[in-house]
Amino acid sequence: MTRLTGKVALVTGASRGIGAAIARRLAAEGAAVVVNYHRSPEAAEQVVAAITGCGGQAVAVQADVSRLDQATELVKAAQKQFGRLDILVNNAGTTRDNVIMMMKEEDWDIVLATNLKSAWNCAKVASRIMLKQNGGRIINITSVAGIAGNAGQSNYAAAKAGMIGLTKSLAKELGPRGITVNAVAPGFVPTDLTQSLIEQMKETILEHTPLRRLGMPEDVAAVVAFLASDEAGFITGQVIAVDGGMVL
Repeated sequence: MTRLTGKVALVTGASRGIGAAIARRLAAEGAAVVVNYHRSPEAAEQVVAAITGCGGQAVAVQADVSRLDQATELVKAAQKQFGRLDILVNNAGTTRDNVIMMMKEEDWDIVLATNLKSAWNCAKVASRIMLKQNGGRIINITSVAGIAGNAGQSNYAAAKAGMIGLTKSLAKELGPRGITVNAVAPGFVPTDLTQSLIEQMKETILEHTPLRRLGMPEDVAAVVAFLASDEAGFITGQVIAVDGGMVL
């Protein structure tokens, strides 16, 4: 699989879960990958080791992408390390679930900053490089919660819905210069963010999923790899649900 040979990709929040799977898949497709992390250097280095161990190119770079200054330095580091930037995957995210009456203002602010503002920050800086290169791929990892909403996740669902609006707006804004912008909306995928869900809730999710199974990080990574490739060159402004049909 070498659809991305010669390309450079930056994946935010790539030390574990979906982000790590995306980083590994893009590297397997031939891309040099910048593995961004915030607080998990050991996990990020494990992702890098897995990539380089298979003959790929990767480097781990720490940054809190919810801050524009750090997002700026991250993108600059990616360009300095590999000379260009072709693919940006905005995957960084967090949850702080609660019903609105009990949710703290801090929980709203942190989730909006980590999930939504980070995507704006990174796209703002990366798009400058891509514009000079006359092309690029921006892929935002949203959620089916951003499409259908979810009780107890007003902050998370709002942030993910915001990413969809950001995706469509940037697709129109950057398309004339050859930059595609798309979003991938995973359904329930077991990761560190979802491990607190009780077993009964998982069973309910399976009942409402036509394919009757939970998603895997690799399911999401496969779609991201396609959107990052030349094969998806005429696709932009789209939201692709990778959810086993859960939001049908």
